[in-house]
Amino acid sequence: MRIAAVVVNWNGGEDNLLCLESLYAQVPPPDRVLFIDNDSQDGSPQRVATRFPKAEMVRNPRNVGFGAGANQGIAMALRGGADAVLLVNNDVTLIRGALAMLREALQANPSAGLVGPLVLYRSEPERVWAAGGSLTWRQNLTTLLGHREPDGDRWRRTFQVDYLTGCAMLVRREVFEHVGAFDEAFFAYSEDVDLGLRAGRAGYRSLLVGGATALHEPSSSTGGGYSPRRKYMMGVNSVWFLRRWGGPREWLRFGLFDLCPLPALWILGLVRGTSRGVCAKALGIWDGLRGRRVTAERLEPGATWLW
Repeated sequence: MRIAAVVVNWNGGEDNLLCLESLYAQVPPPDRVLFIDNDSQDGSPQRVATRFPKAEMVRNPRNVGFGAGANQGIAMALRGGADAVLLVNNDVTLIRGALAMLREALQANPSAGLVGPLVLYRSEPERVWAAGGSLTWRQNLTTLLGHREPDGDRWRRTFQVDYLTGCAMLVRREVFEHVGAFDEAFFAYSEDVDLGLRAGRAGYRSLLVGGATALHEPSSSTGGGYSPRRKYMMGVNSVWFLRRWGGPREWLRFGLFDLCPLPALWILGLVRGTSRGVCAKALGIWDGLRGRRVTAERLEPGATWLW
């Protein structure tokens, strides 16, 4: 099975080096490593080119978003004859042996279209960041399975999930050929859930392979888990996700679990220091409802008082 790895970068700094080092340390490593840079200004593409000259680099003249950047790499991989594409965030490191386990799981399960590792916190490797995800239609519409729970036997097995997080997953070629790649209109966030649902409806299962592990530093490029930029993007994309997949019941649940709690979360945020993130999510929902999408320009420093 020929595997091409795709890494998308936007000002990822030294995380890129750790990520690529972990890819080349796999046994066997990916047949190709495709590094897609979204107009980074921190010197990270130059450092990658110097340290990993074998990596094939594309440098975009502007930030086209994670989805579009990943799709560039996916298209290159498929044109080059890859049987599967490994999508890895640049703030993820694969533990040695993870890729071999993912490959084996994909080959052993013909109905599986996507397989992913158990993702642990890099700063707390004894704690789970995500064991795949579940579509709940509650707060943020989805939830990461095992999030913040201790690592253990419960997660160290292979089981089906609604979707795999885009931070690390191996996708069979046929999935992209039959259902397409990421929806680039999401820019970043929710595109992995959307792909998982489209694949599932086409008959391709998503499997969490708990024997394979990765370490992740969540949302490092956008400032952390409750950063205003991240919450804004999640707010916008939640609305567009509902437009595609939701019905009256799902919109009602969104109102109850996402909209109604915002005032209380804002008050609590004044104490916790997260009030700007709450405001950013509210702004994102408002922008989504009036038909706006996430753009690079909207995320520029000073585009709003929130960042």
